[in-house]
Amino acid sequence: MAKKRITRVYTGLGDDGKTSLLGGKRVRKSSLRVQAYGEVDELNSFLGVACAEAGDPRVKKLLRKIQNSLFIVGSDLATPRDSTFSAPRVTARMARRLEDHIDEFLPEVGELREFVLPGGAKSAAFLHLARAVCRRAERSVEAFSEDLEGGRDVLIYLNRLSDLLFVLARVENKVAGTEEIFVDFGPSEDG
Repeated sequence: MAKKRITRVYTGLGDDGKTSLLGGKRVRKSSLRVQAYGEVDELNSFLGVACAEAGDPRVKKLLRKIQNSLFIVGSDLATPRDSTFSAPRVTARMARRLEDHIDEFLPEVGELREFVLPGGAKSAAFLHLARAVCRRAERSVEAFSEDLEGGRDVLIYLNRLSDLLFVLARVENKVAGTEEIFVDFGPSEDG
């Protein structure tokens, strides 16, 4: 019987508060770049939960594709312009595909003329949470986008993704038979 090769998860290389970008350059873990791709990783994790809860098989399949695409976003963010490493890059075509999905699903739930409170079915609530994390990642990318090879494409992708996640949350509420709750701008009873 062949021995299994055991690899370690820990290296100790980050114990000094630094990490390596793709291509080997060392940077502080608190850098804007690392923060941005960390938030994309967080978004991907929330999408994993949303996928596990999704009631619509089309939504589940699409979320898996998006999770794979987020690895391209992460590698793009982790690769400086001057890197010798050839990373996959986010393209304008990726954002257009998200727009196609929005156009596909929107007729099912209709356009809104009111603000919707995040929530509803469990799967929809996770998608709303993922949308908020996506917006945070977008803001982090914007903070250093001038240092990105295709910074504008990454920003556009994340912007479209947050729009798609909102639509998918509405789809999940519809599939679950959960009514959307609209914001009530009337006087609040709690103060």
